Amino acid sequence: MIKVILLSIGLVLVFEGSIYFLFAKKLKDMFEIINSLEPEKIRFFSSVLIIIGLCLIYFTFKIYKL
Repeated sequence: MIKVILLSIGLVLVFEGSIYFLFAKKLKDMFEIINSLEPEKIRFFSSVLIIIGLCLIYFTFKIYKL
């Protein structure tokens, strides 16, 4: 079980790090876009991502019986 958790954390870190690495020049533009958004839109988008993540975790445990 701990292997799956460590593997998951490692994959997330690699993915997030590669996004910042590949789009370093565009990062300031992205932050300006985020700053211009209303907090409600950011919260809604974050909520959708959290629900998708929780669904993925749930179905992973259900299908693979971890």
